Amino acid sequence: MNSKRTIQSITPAVLHRLVRESRAPRLLDVRTPGEFRTAHIPGSYNVPLNTLREHRAELLSHLNEEVVLVCRSGQRAREAEQALAQAGLPNLRVLEGGMNAWETAGAPVERGSERWDMERQVRLVAGSIVLTTGLAGILLPGVHLIGTAVGAGLTYAALSNSCAMGVLLSKLPYNRGPRTDIRTVIAELRSAS
Repeated sequence: MNSKRTIQSITPAVLHRLVRESRAPRLLDVRTPGEFRTAHIPGSYNVPLNTLREHRAELLSHLNEEVVLVCRSGQRAREAEQALAQAGLPNLRVLEGGMNAWETAGAPVERGSERWDMERQVRLVAGSIVLTTGLAGILLPGVHLIGTAVGAGLTYAALSNSCAMGVLLSKLPYNRGPRTDIRTVIAELRSAS
């Protein structure tokens, strides 16, 4: 018996039409504050995934209407959907393809200062570790095994659809920006009702 729920989604085209017609559902962007400040859908609220998980009970009374969850590609939004659904919130959907698909569709984006997205940061760090340990391994036997461990971690990340390096990088000041305060998020949600 498969108890896994089917996650409902919405295409960028359908969401864009709803936004144009002023019928947009509540949009929660679960990326880091740094990612959100770089580019987000106008009218969306930034509730980073870790904040959402920690305060989902507090958010429930402010999210009784239809909600669309947004992230870069869809993975974090699916995790947020599961967390909110387990807390009892109905009417949840995930933006198919996330901000990547939204921007590709030519939909409107509010932009701030440019930052590297998390995937690009992971590629830089992982590639740098593998390159450095590979070169150092010429002089210091065994150092190349660090690069091998990073490769194994990236393989696991792909198979499990998770990324420990991404989680660690998200904690850096560059990605965090100002800490998301749940009281501020709830006040913003309340004022928009």
